[in-house]
Amino acid sequence: RRESSFVSSNRRRKGRAGGGKEEKIPLTEKFQIGVVVSPHGLKGECKVFPTTDDRKRFRTLKKVFLENDKGEAQELHVASTKDAGKFVILKCDEFQDISQVERLHGCSLWVAREDAIPLEEGEYYAADLIGLSVYDEEGILVGTLKAVLETYANDVYEVSLPGGEKEVLLPAIKDCIKEIDLDASCMTIHRMEGLFED
Repeated sequence: RRESSFVSSNRRRKGRAGGGKEEKIPLTEKFQIGVVVSPHGLKGECKVFPTTDDRKRFRTLKKVFLENDKGEAQELHVASTKDAGKFVILKCDEFQDISQVERLHGCSLWVAREDAIPLEEGEYYAADLIGLSVYDEEGILVGTLKAVLETYANDVYEVSLPGGEKEVLLPAIKDCIKEIDLDASCMTIHRMEGLFED
């Protein structure tokens, strides 16, 4: 999920093809769910652009962390939310008038992992996939997953090849992505025809 994600129905498998052991990457402790765009009205509401898969998650939001460009965070308590087209109008107890939210433009909104949208079986948070070592079915290292790109049809994984000078884009589909093992910090893929040609 993109609470920040790729959703896969593939089951995890311990270890990876070819053996070996990867250093486990710590799971992400917080997830971005939106960015403050501007104040809304005069009573401390702000307009938020959602960055989560599920806009409805704002309806039950009770607590959120506001983070500025310096990485400074403030815990906020949500008083109310409402839909506004592609935006969400957010009102927090800490802000009572427009002067308090004018400075928030560009600040990001985060939730703690325990408050993220629950995963169903076979689903993964996109942020947890970043940094995974990617291997093919023969156990040969393909590279490191650097980014999860959202497209109309399906997510795409950007993988940096050994040496870091080239990347390959892998579609997040069952025919290509065979296994994801967060415990082993690795992913196993099928080398589909055409993906690795120069």
